[in-house]
Amino acid sequence: MPVHFAGRHLALITALTLAAVPAVAAHPTSAGLMIASATSAAPASIGAKAAVMAGDGKLLRKGSNGWTCMPDNPATPGPDPMCFDKGGLHWAMAWMAHKLPTPSTIGFAYMLAGGVDASNTDPFATKPAAKWVRTGPHLMILNAAVAEGSPYPSREAKPDTSKPYVMFGGTPYAHIMMPTN
Repeated sequence: MPVHFAGRHLALITALTLAAVPAVAAHPTSAGLMIASATSAAPASIGAKAAVMAGDGKLLRKGSNGWTCMPDNPATPGPDPMCFDKGGLHWAMAWMAHKLPTPSTIGFAYMLAGGVDASNTDPFATKPAAKWVRTGPHLMILNAAVAEGSPYPSREAKPDTSKPYVMFGGTPYAHIMMPTN
């Protein structure tokens, strides 16, 4: 009887803990949680020394390796923290400001926690036409004019996110999505 009682309590504690974790991780609000969310986007060796910037541009932590990470976007229904190198950050800042990127170099970005986007074809969509585009862990090659001439599918509203494909094809924000699983 004591084992059964303990097992029920352990199951209840586990269920309550698992139920609470996504709520905290999905939409971090404190600086510490935003930093943890942001750095989860990249390999630990990059995230540990990366600068961390909130979605509003506020610097949460200085970095020392040329990478900048951003936490999950609370406007989407799933985790989507990102980590950019210098070229990737330039692309991201232009995209977020709805300005044309002026690439001088290819940029790289990690989204190892995956991502959720309103559209694969409209860089500024805030709500999906039908369903959110969910991607697993991936890296992105940004500022890549070669994306339009790549062999990867482009301009697909519902891409096969298990294979490389072009996101935002036909726009200045076209980039190659590379799944890591």
